[in-house]
Amino acid sequence: MPIYEYECTECGEKCEVIQKFNDKPLKICPECGGRMHKLISHSSFILKGSGWYVTDYASPDRKRALESEGKTVPAAESKPAKKRAKKPKAVAKT
Repeated sequence: MPIYEYECTECGEKCEVIQKFNDKPLKICPECGGRMHKLISHSSFILKGSGWYVTDYASPDRKRALESEGKTVPAAESKPAKKRAKKPKAVAKT
């Protein structure tokens, strides 16, 4: 379930509440009884590592653009893709 952040318009009290998507938003401040409104917060969800489009499948133009801006190119972009060794097929014994 997502965590929603609310702030009271009267006392400034902030609180976080775990709610279902279909739960009604908080309207009354538990501290002073004032009006609460939902805040928009930054997500803590970050995609890190290789395996994402930006690091593994982006075009060579992106790599050149990053280099011209002086930014470092992630390791996954600067190395060619590794080839996987073929596994021998299993033979069924009867």
